[in-house]
Amino acid sequence: MPDTPVIWKDEELSPIRDKVYQYVKQAIVQGIYKSGERIIERELADQLNVSRTPIREALFRLESQGFVKTLPRKGVVVSKLSPEEIIEIFTILAALESLAMKMAAQKAEPSHREELRVIIEEIDQALTKSNFDQVDWKFHFKINDVICRAAQSPRLTQMLDGLSDYIRAFVHLGYELPGRLRKAMDEHRDLAKAVYNGEGELAESLTKIHLENSKKAYMEALERE
Repeated sequence: MPDTPVIWKDEELSPIRDKVYQYVKQAIVQGIYKSGERIIERELADQLNVSRTPIREALFRLESQGFVKTLPRKGVVVSKLSPEEIIEIFTILAALESLAMKMAAQKAEPSHREELRVIIEEIDQALTKSNFDQVDWKFHFKINDVICRAAQSPRLTQMLDGLSDYIRAFVHLGYELPGRLRKAMDEHRDLAKAVYNGEGELAESLTKIHLENSKKAYMEALERE
């Protein structure tokens, strides 16, 4: 759990339950809370400077989405998906995300392509460094954000959001395999380039390859645990 207390600004206090929900969800997605780790209401309330009511509401919402679960004599813990569930999620995500990439390549406006050009340059710079642990997540978030906007399909974006959160939350393990993080960055760069160049079919194909590689890395790392 983060050690530094969170200070909420006055203008942020209105939808406090939503703020707490997003905070905890992102902590899970970013791996701050690991699979199987307990989330203690009292400690989280102190950390976020709120009462326990919005904490309970946030945890209930996260449980309904499968991010946490309540266990007897243990309380609320971060969920751990089964291998079968991971494979199912990757399969669905591959279909939807490859479609989003293809649509983005076809519909991207000049502003979107410029954002991708900057991201590609940043990835190239990062790849020259010897230590880039966790940097791929930054590019993952950036690319997905641009792609969803460029695809111009709100319904598709909505469907992708939930699945992408599952993947980000539960596949950190795959990046622990030697060489996988750098390989994932290469794949993200190639994806961004394909969309930037308007190559829809290539973007679609590269997306499926990337997600298949990510799935294999996760499953291999899971077996090593």
